Amino acid sequence: MSGETLKLIQKDPWLKPYVNAIEGRHNFAVEKEKEITRHGSLSLSDFSSGYMYFGLHHTNDGWVFREWAPNATAIYLVGTFNSWKKKEDYRLKKVEYGNWEISLPENAIHHTDLYKLLIEWEGGSGERIPAWCQRVVQDERTKIFSAQVWNPAKPYHFKNKKFIPETSPLLIYECHIGMASQAEKTGTYEEFRMNILPRIASDGYNAIQIMAIQEHPYYGSFGYHVSSFFAASSRFGTPDELKHLIDDAHQMGIAVIMDIVHSHAVKNEAEGLGRFDGSCYQYFHTGPRREHPTWDSLCFNYEKNEVLHFLLSNCKFWLDEFHFDGFRFDGVTSMLYYSHGLGEDFTNYEDYYNGRQDGNAIVYLILANKLIHEVNPNAITIAEEVSGMPGLASKYEDGGYGFDYRMAMNIPDFWIKTLKEKKDEDWRPSAIWWETTNRREDEKTISYAESHDQALVGDKTIVFWLMDANMYWHMHADDHNFNVERGMALHKMIRLVTATTINGGYLNFMGNEFGHPEWIDFPREGNGWSYKYARRQWNLVDDRNLKYHFLGDFDREMLKLICNVKNFQATPLLKVWDHDKDQVLAYMRNDLVFIFNFNPVKSFADYGILTPHGKYKIVLDTDDKQFGGNGLNDDTIEHFTQEDSLYKSEQKGWLKLYIPARSALILKRQ
Repeated sequence: MSGETLKLIQKDPWLKPYVNAIEGRHNFAVEKEKEITRHGSLSLSDFSSGYMYFGLHHTNDGWVFREWAPNATAIYLVGTFNSWKKKEDYRLKKVEYGNWEISLPENAIHHTDLYKLLIEWEGGSGERIPAWCQRVVQDERTKIFSAQVWNPAKPYHFKNKKFIPETSPLLIYECHIGMASQAEKTGTYEEFRMNILPRIASDGYNAIQIMAIQEHPYYGSFGYHVSSFFAASSRFGTPDELKHLIDDAHQMGIAVIMDIVHSHAVKNEAEGLGRFDGSCYQYFHTGPRREHPTWDSLCFNYEKNEVLHFLLSNCKFWLDEFHFDGFRFDGVTSMLYYSHGLGEDFTNYEDYYNGRQDGNAIVYLILANKLIHEVNPNAITIAEEVSGMPGLASKYEDGGYGFDYRMAMNIPDFWIKTLKEKKDEDWRPSAIWWETTNRREDEKTISYAESHDQALVGDKTIVFWLMDANMYWHMHADDHNFNVERGMALHKMIRLVTATTINGGYLNFMGNEFGHPEWIDFPREGNGWSYKYARRQWNLVDDRNLKYHFLGDFDREMLKLICNVKNFQATPLLKVWDHDKDQVLAYMRNDLVFIFNFNPVKSFADYGILTPHGKYKIVLDTDDKQFGGNGLNDDTIEHFTQEDSLYKSEQKGWLKLYIPARSALILKRQ
């Protein structure tokens, strides 16, 4: 295949100077797939079934356990079943390719038994949690982690087996099981299933993106320092309870996306993969590339087929065993570049094709996407990537990486920068339009005003930037406070312009839809191991005497409007007006007209917006009293375009509208 025949290059002529690099990456992935599938004698899915072989499995004859540990000289199973003693009956046998295995009778181990591996190597030994184990628990008293046998007499059986996600558009509710509880504690899968899923469905979201599923030793890592890649975190409950949660979500029409971490791993040796078999290089790089310079973690060596086998199998496992509907890949920028993207500007295409990219990591991402869609053609993959690498969300066969979406990470950065650095009178509609629509035409994105990143301790959520301490004292429905009223107005406008300019999907972090106060701070020594800021105060939005419900109600109506337009995200997005001096922005999507007045002091009467001839009616108004606004417009009035001879041939006329300061209107052509 000639590089110039790849659609990625055909759609973007500016990529032609880099045709050799793009074609080389594509061909590298093709050749690597041939290598690991033995030139097609296996499918990619067959290659990625390691979890069916490795780890602990119950068989008709009892139990079989297998592990890959090429540097080990001896391995023993130790656990509650043998008093944690090194015994010959539980010694593994070394087989080919650095693998070890043992077969045990039925009564040798039992459901809920705890176990580890005692691994010996030249010059040392250590207890390790098996790399492929599917259940890890922590002792409440000693805080020590151990693998646990999980073989319930009545395992969970899925009721919904053919769920197809709704992606027109994809409306994602980013969430964390542990901090979804109202109480100051770690929430559970069961509590989330019964209490939070119905909220999400009622609010109009059709997908959840769950963080911190893969087991991680330190709760405060937000799940990004993974130790056991195949184990659903037991701090939230059992594997069966997670399956029940996913099954119920599907019953409600909600897709379940997992925030998967394959960009790095925790350094821990007792809990994780660091020096698993005594070597530093089993899963990770050696030398200076072994440790991530800012994340205090270990970097996978994607060049090794065994590492590809491990990570690809991990993707398939979560799809197959738990029926997840896809993944949001964390830290993709860190994977793509030898520098991890640190200190790079990414100002032109040369920065993406200058030889400082990790070709092996790129191949892994391409194969991961190919595998995921082979296992489930309806699966969703999202890349969290900040550099703007071209082709990330383009099809594999077109020369891309195969992700379905990429995160529009410029948008939340823009909003926070604006709130930090600009006075209200300096907000520019032209800049807002540029940031919310600046993307590659051939790649779908997930737009968002803020995610969990902006909510972490040390930063502020949008609502906190807007209101600060005033929200502690002036959120009663009858309380009039300028800062709070300003914050309420801009909170709705920021979300509305972000959500209605999408070309793929929209994301909101749990609680931010109603302006959840304060930051997120997980229990740690510095805060006295407190859960006060690692929870969600749902009572605030449920209390009709407080203003939080206005924001929640608006979010619900905004999503309802979007969902009532077929393929909203794919409808043409046409800017019809921006005036930086007035601070007014207007654009259209089919029969909908979106008008924003960001001016903090000026309301405009009879403001003219040129639109197709017709009758228009207001269908959403941020200033509506039901959303905590002033209700300065009569939204029942029908608006008719006024003819202008200059635009008669275009069948356009002027909509003359009253646009209050700090408000937005959506009108629909009748």
